[in-house]
Amino acid sequence: MRSPVDRYCVMGNPVEHSRSPWIHARFAALTGQPVEYGKRLVPLDGFAAALQAFRDQGGRGCNVTVPFKFEAASLAGRRSARAELAGACNTLRFDADGIYGDNTDGVGLVHDLQHNAGVALAGRELLLIGAGGAAAGVLGPLVEAKPRRIVVANRTVGKAQALVASHAELARAGGVEVSASGLDEVVGRFDVVVNGTASSLSGADVPVPASVLRPGALGYDMMYGPAAEGFLQWARAHGAIGRDGLGMLVEQAAEAFLVWRGVRPPSGEVLAELRRELAK
Repeated sequence: MRSPVDRYCVMGNPVEHSRSPWIHARFAALTGQPVEYGKRLVPLDGFAAALQAFRDQGGRGCNVTVPFKFEAASLAGRRSARAELAGACNTLRFDADGIYGDNTDGVGLVHDLQHNAGVALAGRELLLIGAGGAAAGVLGPLVEAKPRRIVVANRTVGKAQALVASHAELARAGGVEVSASGLDEVVGRFDVVVNGTASSLSGADVPVPASVLRPGALGYDMMYGPAAEGFLQWARAHGAIGRDGLGMLVEQAAEAFLVWRGVRPPSGEVLAELRRELAK
């Protein structure tokens, strides 16, 4: 007898571009888990209602993308330590006693950087562009990778300062220098520059000068596909290596699958499959 299928989805606005349904379908097939995964476009003022509706319809959990990660954290009755630190959730699990929130973005980014891209972060200098939900989700795991320093640059400096302050204790414990900056005031050159803003989605210009890139640096956009191409072209044009966030997407999805199912899927295999799929 077949097991009943458990329903999950990704919620966001926009969400049509999402490859998460394909990724989770492969995870389910490769692990034998009875999972069905879709995507839901949510009105900008309707996340809480959409979440409740999906839960009422039998949903077991969801991924959360822009711009709802902070709201997702506020709706979770219980949160993981990394979600508490970020103040944002990208993964929600519907338990009998309420909603459990987690943030798998940072783990996904660090795993993609260090294992898939082969870029060791220990002792390096990192620039994180943005201080919204995406940046909040990755700063903690980036600190835990023990680079020499991280600068968080944002248009509104106060948001960057607040994000740095919330991670100050973790940074001190790890001996990592973490500071905030405006976009036009970044000092120094960096080994890794991570774009955690939504500028790629809107086709906006790269929000920092090319002088932040060391020769041979890695320019990493958390977006993927056409949305990331402008940032990647900018990085390559200035002597850096460009990498999109497709690996981060797969790795954070694998961590979310583990949160939901208690099973870790073969993320490397699925990433290789997805890159072949997109190259067709």
